[in-house]
Amino acid sequence: IFLFLSLLPSLFLSFLSFSEWDVEKRSTCGQCDERLFCNCSSRNYRRVPTVTVTKVVTLDLSFNDITTVAEDDLREYTWLQTLDLRSNRIKSIHEWAFHLLQGLESLDLSYNQLAALTPAWFSKLLSLQHLNLLGNCYRTLGPGGTLSLFRYVTCKAGSQNAPKSQSSMYVMPCPTSHLLTQLEYLDLSGNLLTDLTLTESLCHGDGTLRNLRVLNVSDNALKSLSLISKLVTRLDKLVHLDISQNGYTSMPPTCSWPQTLTHLNVSGAKLRRVSPCLPLTLEILDLGHNDLTAFHSVALPALRELHLSGNKLMHLPPGWLFPSLEVLLIQSNTLNMFGPVDLQLYRRLRALQAGQNRFVCSCEFVYFMVWRWGGAVEGSVELTDRWDNYLCDSPLPLVDRVRLSPFQCHRILLVSALCGCTLAAGTLFVILLWKLHAVWYLRMMWAWLKAKRKAGNQRRRDAAGNAEPLCYDAFVSYSEQDAEWVEEFLVPELENSQPPLSLCLHKRDFLPGHWIIDNIINAMERSRRTLFVLSEHFVHSEWCRYGFILSCLTTIREYFSGSTIIH
Repeated sequence: IFLFLSLLPSLFLSFLSFSEWDVEKRSTCGQCDERLFCNCSSRNYRRVPTVTVTKVVTLDLSFNDITTVAEDDLREYTWLQTLDLRSNRIKSIHEWAFHLLQGLESLDLSYNQLAALTPAWFSKLLSLQHLNLLGNCYRTLGPGGTLSLFRYVTCKAGSQNAPKSQSSMYVMPCPTSHLLTQLEYLDLSGNLLTDLTLTESLCHGDGTLRNLRVLNVSDNALKSLSLISKLVTRLDKLVHLDISQNGYTSMPPTCSWPQTLTHLNVSGAKLRRVSPCLPLTLEILDLGHNDLTAFHSVALPALRELHLSGNKLMHLPPGWLFPSLEVLLIQSNTLNMFGPVDLQLYRRLRALQAGQNRFVCSCEFVYFMVWRWGGAVEGSVELTDRWDNYLCDSPLPLVDRVRLSPFQCHRILLVSALCGCTLAAGTLFVILLWKLHAVWYLRMMWAWLKAKRKAGNQRRRDAAGNAEPLCYDAFVSYSEQDAEWVEEFLVPELENSQPPLSLCLHKRDFLPGHWIIDNIINAMERSRRTLFVLSEHFVHSEWCRYGFILSCLTTIREYFSGSTIIH
């Protein structure tokens, strides 16, 4: 008792120092916001700190110096959904450390110093969807039941900056695959898997991963499509298979696939043709960025979406091969043209992307594209890419555009229409001239110009003393309807008067064979006066009007002696 009492002070002091150490290590992180996110990263914590928010949802403890996670460190974070513990120095985790985090969806333990995995860590994490365990120095993956807890596994390069040959995985041993009995998603993309090592990883196709639904082995060094089909044929629940960006150069005539496979991605390879190797159950097929020059004789009745961009196809695949197809992507190929006849073969097609091809811009193709963009065809296929992706590669005058003028497309029709319009306009113009007596005025103008020319010649002759003598006293201008009165009354009265007058009459004195206008002008020029018998018939006579107007013009010019009107 005496010994115990003597040691009691020292024990008490040790307890106090331990408590002070514990309080120091359990620091408080106050960097929390209204979204219940606590950013406790890069603060040199050596133990999991406490936080000022009682119902924290996201806790970031990355890039600290935490070495262990004790049983009680996370007891107060029952509302936690995301926990980030990456890039610490964690060597040990208590087996009950995560048991109260039943709502945890994302856990990141990457880049620590864990040497083994313990199934008890994850046994109560019923909501866990994302788990990152990269960058640890595992000597063992734990007991057999550890990996069987996981449904989603991603095995990729551990460092983004490291060369692929140093950081990628070559093989996942078959015994490891046997531990993944409940696995539904396996991502082995971006590694260095070959046909041989993939055969080992999938246990020679014995169906070990029987619950697998999604398998991604893209961007590896695989070369045999026949082998991959055999390795997955017994995976009875496989729905999605991504084998893109590998070295496939040919497709075998036949293949065996799971009956559940609906999504196949073989893009980014070097395939030159397709064969009946493709599974008939496919609903989505991606063959983009290969070297395909044709796609025919391979019927896929259940296919709903087909990706063929980045190949060398010159024509659309026959639509009757895909009775259920709804979406077709065929950009960046060598298509020359397509039209309504091609699209009618696709009974259910609703979306098409066919831009960035080498289109030969015929009139039919251009108008078809304009109608599609303009929505002129109801219920038709929709072009879902940009209109400026559809540019002409030929003919040369249309390079880099997709518009043709109406004259280029309908020359015969336009020429015919132009000629018809010209003829109609000419006819209307002639009718208008006739209605407005334009011909009469033109002929009158010609006569006046001719008379003016003759008048100028007459003045020059007068100045030279070579003037022609006047032969008549008067030129009588009258209508033929008034001829009886003129010939029986007017002419006898004037010619028999004292002194008698010499009259010029068109019936008697006009020169035969000469134009009547010339005769009228000559008669006026050779007469002292012009006598007009003005009547209703005179007004309606074309030649009488010519004579009257000419007389008025010459009278105004004061060249002839004058005109006399008898009404």
